[in-house]
Amino acid sequence: MWRVQGAEGGWGRSSVLPPSPLRGPSPASGGRESLASIRSFFLGVCVVVVALVLSSNAFAIDPLPFKDRAEEVRFQKLTKQLRCLVCQNQDLADSDADLAKDLRKQVFDMMQSGKSDTEIKEYLVARYNDFVLYDPPLKPGTWLLWFAPFAFVLVGVFVVARILRARAQQAGGVRPADTESGDDW
Repeated sequence: MWRVQGAEGGWGRSSVLPPSPLRGPSPASGGRESLASIRSFFLGVCVVVVALVLSSNAFAIDPLPFKDRAEEVRFQKLTKQLRCLVCQNQDLADSDADLAKDLRKQVFDMMQSGKSDTEIKEYLVARYNDFVLYDPPLKPGTWLLWFAPFAFVLVGVFVVARILRARAQQAGGVRPADTESGDDW
């Protein structure tokens, strides 16, 4: 900040500078600016912590009353093998979608009624098709799912080979001009 100094009218540098975050608080403020910034920082941290604590219930998966640890392990293994129909890239155990919660409850109820894992999977496949399984069976209806990646790789290799062969034929038919001195570089 520049200003006129004294009666002579000379220009000089002012001793009063505006506050800057790089220099810290100005001596005239007595540190009030830094105290205010510390307060606002802690207030922001408190708001974030409270928001996370209050929203943690939204991310929690509803606890189920298992008879023993073996039944809980069986339930976790089974729900890891089933796909969430809403999320499509998550298994039923990790999804937070409402349909996934309903399906977990349905799987739990079927386990409580004495159904085997195979019976539970067959029921879900009959209702939702093979898409509900992360590892669908190999049958005519799923051939495209199983073999399409290999077909795309083979087509890609064929296209790249054709392009390289065409470039080699073009390069073979055109010869560089002979140099006048006869020296090959």
